Amino acid sequence: MIKISNNPEVDSAIDNAKANALEMNHEFITPEHLLLAFLSQEKFIQSLVSSPEVDEQDVRRLRAQLLTAVMCVPADGNGEEAEPSAQLVDLVTAAEEEALSQGRNTLTVCDVMWCFDTLTQSSADDYLAETVADRNFGTFLANLSQHYHIEWNPLLNKIPETATTPFETFGDDFTAMMSGDDSSRRSTGLHYVREMAPMLKGRHPLVGRDRELERIMQVLCRKGKNNPLLLGESGVGKTAIVFGLAARLAEGNVPNRLKDCKLYMLDMGQMIAGSQYRGELEDRLTKVFDGLTADDGKAILFIDEMHELMGASSGDGLDAAGVLVPYLDTGKVRVIGTTTYEDFNRRLSRSKGLVRRCQNIDIAEPTHDEAVRIVTALLPHYEQFHQVRYADGVLDFAVRASSRHLQDRFQPDKAIDLIDESGAYMQMHPTEERVVDKPLVAQVLARMANVEALSVNDDDTKRLESLEPRIKGYIYGQDEAVSQVVQAVQMAKAGLVDDGKPLASLLFVGPTGVGKTEVARVLAREMGVQLVRFDMSEFAEKHTVAKFIGSPAGYVGYDDGGQLTDAVRKNPDCVLLFDEIEKAHSDIFDILLQVMDYGVLTDNKGCKAHFQNVVIIMTSNAGAQWARQAGVGFASNVTTGAAMLSEVKKTFKPEFINRLSGIVVFHDMNHDMAGLILDKKLREVQAKLSLRHVTLTVSDQARERLLALGYSQQYGAREMDRVLTRHVKSLLMREILFGSLKQGGQATLTLNGDELVLAQFEAITNPS
Repeated sequence: MIKISNNPEVDSAIDNAKANALEMNHEFITPEHLLLAFLSQEKFIQSLVSSPEVDEQDVRRLRAQLLTAVMCVPADGNGEEAEPSAQLVDLVTAAEEEALSQGRNTLTVCDVMWCFDTLTQSSADDYLAETVADRNFGTFLANLSQHYHIEWNPLLNKIPETATTPFETFGDDFTAMMSGDDSSRRSTGLHYVREMAPMLKGRHPLVGRDRELERIMQVLCRKGKNNPLLLGESGVGKTAIVFGLAARLAEGNVPNRLKDCKLYMLDMGQMIAGSQYRGELEDRLTKVFDGLTADDGKAILFIDEMHELMGASSGDGLDAAGVLVPYLDTGKVRVIGTTTYEDFNRRLSRSKGLVRRCQNIDIAEPTHDEAVRIVTALLPHYEQFHQVRYADGVLDFAVRASSRHLQDRFQPDKAIDLIDESGAYMQMHPTEERVVDKPLVAQVLARMANVEALSVNDDDTKRLESLEPRIKGYIYGQDEAVSQVVQAVQMAKAGLVDDGKPLASLLFVGPTGVGKTEVARVLAREMGVQLVRFDMSEFAEKHTVAKFIGSPAGYVGYDDGGQLTDAVRKNPDCVLLFDEIEKAHSDIFDILLQVMDYGVLTDNKGCKAHFQNVVIIMTSNAGAQWARQAGVGFASNVTTGAAMLSEVKKTFKPEFINRLSGIVVFHDMNHDMAGLILDKKLREVQAKLSLRHVTLTVSDQARERLLALGYSQQYGAREMDRVLTRHVKSLLMREILFGSLKQGGQATLTLNGDELVLAQFEAITNPS
């Protein structure tokens, strides 16, 4: 471990540290072992007690703390010699570099002690810093050099008047903002907090929220239970409200009882870091409140993410949240906490005593107008930062579009992120005007929300207006059904459907092979969104229903989540197709009821999936077998649609049918429809052949023969696929792989008697 020579005192300490670790059956030698070994040397003790304000009682306390620390080291040595821990290796390496920087090849005690402050998350350094205050650290090193007879040059080592220890990292650079000297802060634990008033510089101003601020100040002015707890979803502005209170305190725009009060912020993450031993976190928190209590009731402590106090301590000792209760009862320290509803219910509510001493204040998501006002107030900051200009109407569009497409997040955070990222996009793709307009915001949001830009830009009414003729260009003979589907979508886009519901919830009924699934596929493509399809035959059993929203806790598949909820969260704008819905278990319909009614579904982990921008399509063959009774008999008034609807009402529950936007009836395939479908299928075949440089010509006689073979009122268009595969694609396959079309060419499909054949091959000399 040691690369340069060292004096006898360092050798002795390392040997004793090894022996102690071996005796305790420890696998690793830690800095705590080494510092404890130095405390067995009389010279080291004399150097300590010679420092100002350090006596033998402090030395005994230091030894007791180190003994407690090393007793907590895992005993996995198995009787073998212990190895140096990573922290100890870092310590010795830094000490060697320090010795070499002074031109010495000898490692001394002063080098080791000086480099203790290079450690992070080390109890040994913490305890040493508590014993020897920073202002006395230089004196301590001078005493070491005197008692150990070491040539130690503080100027050469650039030791400042006040040495820096890892404790200062807990407050970052904000420790300089605190009142009192450093030793006072360290003894009271105030190095874990920072005053919020100096942190206001550069932060966005608080816009609105006057009602919430008044409620917070009213709670703070109470005699008892004067601790506001802000409850709200992530991104609604809980922390911003607390900074708004800090600005009010700095300006003096507060009630008399709050004047001269100081608002401090607890750095919870840094406080927890390194608290690896039992009771260490509670000890740090106790010191913080002891220091704040001395401020005679003028200190207000802000704890962001207050639920982190629950279960934060190491081992089975007192939970950190329990430390707060006695101090809150005194009324000398007031606490403002923030948390989300989920974290409050899951973690913080377990501490009944703490919750009872706090006053819950709900921080709701701002309305559309409030969010626009907030973003408008912040806009100059982003225009100056990105050196861009935001066009008129962009902010309103950003708030509206982010509310629609980023439904798992909350305003105003998501709208602010959208305008910020739009400005960043302009930095990557600058233009001469440097103007952020609606199309750019829509393009950025499409990437953020994983949707097509066409679905984000709701101003593109031309594509919506031409949606029906474009779908009819692919779907033949079902004009009435297509018109009904397009009308439902346009109705939703016009904002004439109930808020919170899906764009449309449609049930397609009709015989097999007439285009029910194809309409859903074409609709998704023409709307520019994803098609998410579920084959409901996979959910026929009762136990498979759990796959929709995820298995309950304790069951196999709990960590996998729900197939339906995950799919909608990944594709918030989509056409959701439930194919052959009548084959699913009846419990599936109970799940779909709330989706069609409220547009929200909660999975097994409590996460919500929003369906407000989803077109739900369910296909069913129910009633198709009864459609043939339409027109049977003389002067029968039973139509195909009526026969299907009659059976649908028997198959599905009334509450399910009642929540549908519409039931779309698909008619049987007739001869004209079959001819259009055949031509479409032949064009698809030709598109595939063009990749092989093959051109196919179909004679009129061959087309009529294919139409006669493929037209089936019972099986629909799927029979046409089978006929093309059997009579056309099989012929082309042999010629392309083994015959005249291996290098491409032209071929004609003709009729020879009743048999379809390929003839008149013409090679292509230079296929491109």
